[in-house]
Amino acid sequence: MQNLQYPIGKFSAPAEFSRALIDSYIAIIKSFPEKITAATKNLSAQQLNTPYRPEGWTVMQVVNHCADSHMNSIIRLKLALTEEKPTVKGYNESEWAKLADSINFPIDASLKIIEGVHARWIAILNSMSDADFHKSFIHPVSGKEISLFVNTALYAWHCEHHLAHIGIVANA
Repeated sequence: MQNLQYPIGKFSAPAEFSRALIDSYIAIIKSFPEKITAATKNLSAQQLNTPYRPEGWTVMQVVNHCADSHMNSIIRLKLALTEEKPTVKGYNESEWAKLADSINFPIDASLKIIEGVHARWIAILNSMSDADFHKSFIHPVSGKEISLFVNTALYAWHCEHHLAHIGIVANA
């Protein structure tokens, strides 16, 4: 079950900042819209409505979740770049995944959102200095301070994590 829930392993924050790591994370985030579109392009309606693991989300919910999550991430990024250690808004992703725009809603709208959000996200990430990546926000659930470097690493992992979930269903 753990392999199905975390097919690429759990997220592990990088120990040290490096420009090479940032560049690799940006490349992953940049390529995500194309990869998720390709991964879902030929899936049947049945596959889109298939969970990647028992009691897991369907592929449709995964794609719609990625749009929700990545919108939240770019907002957190912009808040951290324009305010001093803001406390960002959390959201209950499990409950969002049960809403009408996630549970039984065509993924085309979310793929368009992902494409647009990622284009803007990459524009910001590419404009950031090393000092900008050390800016941070406070996550309201954990209470932890999260640097933009770690958050960028997290979302590169998030992209690959959910692509792997889709791959489980596509390759079944």
